[in-house]
Amino acid sequence: MSTTAPQTRSVIVEREIAHPPEKLWRALTQPHLIAEWLMRNDFVPNLGHRFKLHGDWGGVLDCEVLAIEPNRTLSYTWDFAHDDPAFDMKSVVTFTLTPTPKGTLLRMEQAGFRPEQKQAFGGARAGWQEFFGKLEELLARAE
Repeated sequence: MSTTAPQTRSVIVEREIAHPPEKLWRALTQPHLIAEWLMRNDFVPNLGHRFKLHGDWGGVLDCEVLAIEPNRTLSYTWDFAHDDPAFDMKSVVTFTLTPTPKGTLLRMEQAGFRPEQKQAFGGARAGWQEFFGKLEELLARAE
């Protein structure tokens, strides 16, 4: 009998943003800026740092920095413990910044959605679009 790991799905959002990677990096790694576009947090840009993201809905995500390469890559766990296993979430969020002639291509991948987590997957797809919209508004204000 073979044991294969259950397939997981990813939410991927890519957006070209008319700002240099350094400016985008600050918005991804400075706690007061993260709070403006994502969630309240106690983030520190250090490998292995454990932090929490506090959602407006009252939920708390447990996170740990997995990879950090200034102005290029940021990856952290995105874990949400829930009483209902269908909503229990263990995933990894990875931001990749690629310079472009017009600014930066920002790619976000949230990997780890189990097949039965259709609601969480759909919520993340919509949620990340909203987060990216807030991120662009923040960057425009911070000219």
